Amino acid sequence: MSHFTDAELDYLRGGERRLARIATIGPDGTPHVTPVGHSYNPTLDTIDVGGMDLPRTKKYRDLQRNNRVAIVIDDVLPPWEPRGVEVRGHAETATDPQAVVRIHPERIVSWGIESDEFGHRHARDTSGARS
Repeated sequence: MSHFTDAELDYLRGGERRLARIATIGPDGTPHVTPVGHSYNPTLDTIDVGGMDLPRTKKYRDLQRNNRVAIVIDDVLPPWEPRGVEVRGHAETATDPQAVVRIHPERIVSWGIESDEFGHRHARDTSGARS
């Protein structure tokens, strides 16, 4: 069973290409935010992030030191209907068969997906750990 609702899964799997932003923590505690591509991994119920030369990136190195992570996947429908999913949790880095960052959700917040009410947020912890 997924940590994501059916509506969130529809959004995450949607055919539209949405850019995401991932936030990691640098060695001095400074946040680092960068745009990334992403995909939902139904087998592991994770958000997976790939990219060219991923192991050489700051985000990958940051996550090897401190695996706390957040990612936001969002868009805006006209005329002004923001919607998206934020996932906070921990990440694992892997290189076999290809480099990937797997984000395991511990807190999920979505907006514009579960309700048409402007500003309504659907938030919950998924692992008993607070992020």
